[in-house]
Amino acid sequence: MSDEAIVKRLKVIVKEHGGQLALAHAIGVDQGFISKVINKKQDVSYYLIRKLCFQLKYSPEWLILGTGEKKINKPESAKLITEIQMMRTELDILHARMRTYEIELKELREQSLGGEQKAG
Repeated sequence: MSDEAIVKRLKVIVKEHGGQLALAHAIGVDQGFISKVINKKQDVSYYLIRKLCFQLKYSPEWLILGTGEKKINKPESAKLITEIQMMRTELDILHARMRTYEIELKELREQSLGGEQKAG
């Protein structure tokens, strides 16, 4: 998922809703939040994607991938967002585990090098 491509589509949505302030009111967020995302000072969040999809009926496929219909009223939208959130959570867990393994590996290497230096 390219944040740059999503920001481009977010700009389309902002224009369709008459500006950042109007869009912010429509989905119940702060205008500054929209501005930060558009100006790439904040990453695109699933919180924002979820609001755009559920409240304004934008297709998650269009918003995230740039394919398919722009607006959709099918229940699959909710399912897709839920699946994306679950996958994101799994990815975060895997990243945390990987960081833990990297720390353990570093400690083992340091112990191994320390043991070699003492023996030598």
